[in-house]
Amino acid sequence: MKPTAQKAPQPDPRHPTTQSTWGQSTWGSIVRLLRWDKPEGRLILMIPALWAIFLAERGLPDLPLIGVIVLGTLATSAGGCVVNDLWDRDIDGQVERTRNRPLAAKALSVKVGIAVAFVSFICAWGLSFYLNPLSFWLCVAALPVIVLYPLAKRVFPVPQLVLSIAWGFAVLISWSAVTSTLEFATWLLWAATVFWTLGFDTIYAIPDREFDRQLGINSSALFFGSRAPEAVGGFYIGTALMLLWLGLTMSLGFFYWIAIAISTYLWYRQYRQLTRSPKSPKVFGNLFRQNVTIGFILLAGMAFSVL
Repeated sequence: MKPTAQKAPQPDPRHPTTQSTWGQSTWGSIVRLLRWDKPEGRLILMIPALWAIFLAERGLPDLPLIGVIVLGTLATSAGGCVVNDLWDRDIDGQVERTRNRPLAAKALSVKVGIAVAFVSFICAWGLSFYLNPLSFWLCVAALPVIVLYPLAKRVFPVPQLVLSIAWGFAVLISWSAVTSTLEFATWLLWAATVFWTLGFDTIYAIPDREFDRQLGINSSALFFGSRAPEAVGGFYIGTALMLLWLGLTMSLGFFYWIAIAISTYLWYRQYRQLTRSPKSPKVFGNLFRQNVTIGFILLAGMAFSVL
């Protein structure tokens, strides 16, 4: 009689038995914890930093400095995402958009989250030693704003303002890294970045309004309520005005003004889309991602105007 072929035992999916399976699952969760699977959020922080480098240099910046700023923004934003998820791990599980985040879903432990945040901030700290003293201390000043931002959602009616101020440090650090000082033009770019961040992050918060209301969490989308589209439009107007003032102050060239015109038109289209109803939750994500494109349009205009 021909012997019957025996099937190899199948691993129990509840109890992975191989290191490779564990590793793949854990590293994939860490990538999601750092938001590296969603590059838009990393790019949208990097963009104002690059604006500041090109404008402060008024020409092609030092390439090693660009590398330090790019890596620094990646490390800092990654650490900020992890800190946010550590604070909000019990809340995120109750919100449709965030319930699958690794800490909320318990795909990673709190200890792993703390370790990842520590490594991210240590990397950013190491890079900061390449910078001059003013830039270094601005990095130090930014850290408590980044770490405490998630708490603002619990006590401050417009927490997006705290996030916007944190975002604005990217301008201050990068500009001072080039010039070792902060000029009037620096603060105009900082104000434009704050207004811009208030605009796109209010859009990002709109789909979560009902969950936030039930959980007692604050957001600019809740604060402005039915007037949120008008608030976003006002923030975009503020952004455009600060950028116009900046262009006049620095006597920027033709390409800068073209970029401003295109960006302002795209922001107007976003405002018009927000005033229409009904809207799918995907619409708000698309509008948020469009701001990455707008940011690069502005970066191109700035770069070509100073090169």
